[in-house]
Amino acid sequence: MPPTAAFQCFNALVTDYDVLRVFCAANGGYGNELGVVRDGSTIPEPDERQALAAKLGFSETVFVDDPERGVLDIRTPTLRLPFAGHPCVGAAWLLDVPELVTPAGRVGTRLDGEFTWIEARPEWAPPRTLRQYATAAEVDDLAVPPPGEWVYAWAWEDEAAGRVRARAFPGRDDGIDEDEATGAAALLLTARLGRALNIVQGSGSQILTAPQPEGWVEIGGRVVLER
Repeated sequence: MPPTAAFQCFNALVTDYDVLRVFCAANGGYGNELGVVRDGSTIPEPDERQALAAKLGFSETVFVDDPERGVLDIRTPTLRLPFAGHPCVGAAWLLDVPELVTPAGRVGTRLDGEFTWIEARPEWAPPRTLRQYATAAEVDDLAVPPPGEWVYAWAWEDEAAGRVRARAFPGRDDGIDEDEATGAAALLLTARLGRALNIVQGSGSQILTAPQPEGWVEIGGRVVLER
């Protein structure tokens, strides 16, 4: 398919997006970068969106197709996702709507002081290997594994308090060796353990989770507008 006039103006278009950091630490540092194209109609074709997501190089880029209803199209540098945690938390903060509409389903949202929360279902998350280690130090010392398996490595820092140390290795051959913060993997871990968690992931990002009735899970974090 030939590129549209909109995509031919790529250099102009790439300036018209926001960069957020999602799941920041208490001091506003760390967090996973997220690209958000607020007006998805400027790039309507799926292949053009995928090409832009690859060009920007974030672990995920969101195209907002209806800001009032919260309709999202979420893409990694190589594929479209029906649901992803950090893009939904970032979009919920940016759009300030009561819910988001994703291909997986409707995602409830709420703002609570410094934290933005979403409510989602574990079955919406892509498959992840949740690999437990004996200590947080073991997780810290892990080398990036070869592409192939999506691994969420975790260990208890303080089991009684629900504090977890985690790192995420997508296992994709797209330049993203490690995700700084991943809401979908935290959702799966919360569903498996059946309890609220306070997760420090990557270099220092913070993810909060809490099981909800009927199999739902809340995921919360701080969001900062980078540019």
